[in-house]
Amino acid sequence: MKIFDSATHEVRDFVPVTPGKVGLYLCGPTVQGAPHLGHLRAALNFDVLVRWLRRRGYAVTYVRNVTDIDDKILAKSAAAGVPWWELAAHFEREFDFAYRALNTVPPTVTPHATGHIPQQIALIERLLERGHAYSDTNGNVYFSVTSLPDYGALTNQPVSELASTEDESQIDTATETGKRDPRDFALWKAAKDDEPSDAAWDAPWGRGRPGWHLECSAMSQAYLGDTFDIHGGGLDLRFPHHENEMAQSHGAGWGFARYWMHNAWLTLKGEKMSKSVGNVVGVRRLLEDWDPAVVRMSVVTTHYRTNLEYSEDSLKQAALLWDKFTSFLLQVPRSVPAETAAPEVRNVYGDVNPDLARQRELAAVELPDDFVAALDDDLNVPGALPALHRTLKTGKAALNSGDTTGAQQEALQLRAMLDVFGLDPHDPAWVASVSAAETPGTAPNPTETPNDSLTALVTALLQQRGEAKAQRDWGRADAIRDLLQTHVAPVVDTPAGVQCGSVTFS
Repeated sequence: MKIFDSATHEVRDFVPVTPGKVGLYLCGPTVQGAPHLGHLRAALNFDVLVRWLRRRGYAVTYVRNVTDIDDKILAKSAAAGVPWWELAAHFEREFDFAYRALNTVPPTVTPHATGHIPQQIALIERLLERGHAYSDTNGNVYFSVTSLPDYGALTNQPVSELASTEDESQIDTATETGKRDPRDFALWKAAKDDEPSDAAWDAPWGRGRPGWHLECSAMSQAYLGDTFDIHGGGLDLRFPHHENEMAQSHGAGWGFARYWMHNAWLTLKGEKMSKSVGNVVGVRRLLEDWDPAVVRMSVVTTHYRTNLEYSEDSLKQAALLWDKFTSFLLQVPRSVPAETAAPEVRNVYGDVNPDLARQRELAAVELPDDFVAALDDDLNVPGALPALHRTLKTGKAALNSGDTTGAQQEALQLRAMLDVFGLDPHDPAWVASVSAAETPGTAPNPTETPNDSLTALVTALLQQRGEAKAQRDWGRADAIRDLLQTHVAPVVDTPAGVQCGSVTFS
């Protein structure tokens, strides 16, 4: 497998730190507003990477952080008249909704900046001891960029040519005044009288809060170690955020990321989609008009390093492609091996996971050589698409000739490839929309009846929930309810029985 390393600007052979394992850190959201499609591009592109690495047999530790305290969150919460932590929690739920709706695999861990203050203080102490940081005696601590010979190596920018290494949103007069050099950046910001008292923590140099860049260095080291494999994020984060992350970590004596991957922008009329520009397309609003699978298809089928122009036409093309695949697969009778046909299987944690059988079924399918070669070549999804179209064509020919077995084999291979993109139509995330959508690209009607396999699965899970409640096993009952509500519909107890979507079990 080869990866384009943003630090060296070359395609490099991927050799993980530990054979068979991959540590991946992805910069997650700053939860100061509702997510738009531009936010979701990184999550979707790196979701495909995680799926592909796991498909190739790697055990992936996937870390995606949440920035739940920073200047923007404090400013917006003050303007809205709500506590900063309430605003952050509200918008974190909005991001969680978007991640689930677009069928992204959950990270191994989702660390929060506010949950790792001790680790960040310890990192600052380490940088102070090693001569890379200093306090201004007013409670602020800064990183000295000239103390690190390789500062600027990620983006190939000499320190002498820089005016500042701070993001504009993080600059304020009170913090700037204590710097020895205007190019230094804040590691710790002293508490201010006009900010909430609970937005600060005690530290050896004074009460305050961490700088924006600090959290990612501290949390990646906490979960992935001193040196890990891949650091990912949007192209706009390369400078100053990722440059400063790397400086902090190298200053601490850590190897940090061995490969850097950056996804390109999602644009609207040629401009990067951004709240500051005002050209955003909110995820909730978008999903009112478009099937989530179509939205996902429109994003993941573009190479992650290519700018993606958002338009109605691009969504219509994605809708036609989605309909082409699903129409064929719905015509082919499914043939599920007996050993994977059980409606309930459990994951390694012992939780009910009725989708595990589908995953095992697809994992056993051999993928076409050209499909594998394309994805191994820096995750070249567009280069992998011809294999899907060829398989679809062969499957249709088999179906038209009455060769049901041949059609089933091609359908299974097509599903296995689509699953790498998070788009297997038989994935529980999509089953209801595939069976309900009459017009390509339209949002599914949640009142429509799901297909027979989903009905049987939901009925079985409702029965198991009833049995768990009868045995007073509330933990298992709640787990089943949460599973159904995440992937199917709300679970409601009615006089006629328990209802989930169109299924009622009495």
